[in-house]
Amino acid sequence: MEITQNNIDKLNAKLTIKLGKEDYDARYNEALKTARKSMSLPGFRPGHVPMSLVKKKYGAAVLAEELNTLLSDKINEHVRENNLHLLGQPLPVEKKGEGDFENPSDFEFEYEMGLAPEFDLNLDKFKVTYHTIKVDDKLVDKQIQDMAKRYGRLTEPDASEDSDLLMTTLIELDENDEIKEGGMMSDATVSIEFVEDKKTKKALTGLKKNDEIVVDPHKISKGHDDLARMLNTTHEAVHHIHTNFKLRVNEVKRLIPSDINQELFDKVFGKDAVKDEAEFRTRVQDDMTNHFKGDETWLFKREASRELVDGVKMELPDEFLKRWIHATNENPINDSDLDKEYPAYAKGLKWQLIMNRILDEHQIRVESEEVMNHAKENIASQFAQYGMPIPDEELEKYAANMLQNQEEVRKIFDRLYEDKVIDKCRELMKVKDKEVAYDDFVKLVNEQEH
Repeated sequence: MEITQNNIDKLNAKLTIKLGKEDYDARYNEALKTARKSMSLPGFRPGHVPMSLVKKKYGAAVLAEELNTLLSDKINEHVRENNLHLLGQPLPVEKKGEGDFENPSDFEFEYEMGLAPEFDLNLDKFKVTYHTIKVDDKLVDKQIQDMAKRYGRLTEPDASEDSDLLMTTLIELDENDEIKEGGMMSDATVSIEFVEDKKTKKALTGLKKNDEIVVDPHKISKGHDDLARMLNTTHEAVHHIHTNFKLRVNEVKRLIPSDINQELFDKVFGKDAVKDEAEFRTRVQDDMTNHFKGDETWLFKREASRELVDGVKMELPDEFLKRWIHATNENPINDSDLDKEYPAYAKGLKWQLIMNRILDEHQIRVESEEVMNHAKENIASQFAQYGMPIPDEELEKYAANMLQNQEEVRKIFDRLYEDKVIDKCRELMKVKDKEVAYDDFVKLVNEQEH
């Protein structure tokens, strides 16, 4: 056996593997014996078919499988022994005359390899802003108003006003505003408060039970997905709706917010957890501040990764990677789509290489105990959304069950590693803290990837 590596440049290499019959013959014959045991042929007892017939029927397929296994082992061994850092996987080079599978003797195989680039990374040379949300009185007021609504009560007024809910039946009409035969009909809730079209909003106010009006369905919903849910249909079907609907009022509902009093305090935080409105406001503000930390960290991660990916000088074996994506993508992809998607893929790969460098240089590790704790935090958080505390013993069981799923374990490891990388970036990069209003923070989050 002869293995040679030819480095074409710093990012691309070609691996040539030459096999003599002595390199694979023993394992090939052993595999044929195994195939013979299960082969049945009229006139021969099971396991006693002549080897010449076994070779004739299975020889080429068995040889191909054994060579693939041998080549894979030797490639991995070569990569490990030479401390190669590959991008993607080696790609076989198709060429004629590489060997005769019907009459095996010597074989020669070639592979393309994409090599990971060398690059300099000095985190302290990069500047990034860590944005935090200013939880001011206005934001606290809005949160308390929402809580008051959440714990409020529904009434049934005679006529609707501009913040009420309408429980309706929506019936599809034709071009003449007549009921369309075989058309859509669905019960749906219409929130007048969120209707943006002024004319439609006005038409929806003052309605009573059993009243009927004609509406443009697109003007009583917030986009195609919302309308699809209201009509119990698909997003695609909504695109083909070009006529009006009849709206029949079944009920009018009005939400009366809870008073800001001890009863509300107890419902939100538990009995006697807070004693007065001032303490309630402080608790709400603290909870909002803690809640926003996840969003603030997410935005910092995006900004830090952008800064590093754009700022670190790094070349990739682009043409090799495109061929590798073509060869291995689960769904076939044409050149045009690949050219569009490749820049985002390349940025993601660069970020992964940068993260790996930070993990290695700072010897960052994630322990099994951290994975278990993260799983428990996720589960406890899910129960908390429904106001359900979970005993420690039950939490342990749920977490252990979750971690039976290896894909879930991998996701948690990846998340924790990335979190630690971001912590290290915040520690070592030149970070400027900046407090911004909530609306400005939302604008930053909604900025498109450049």
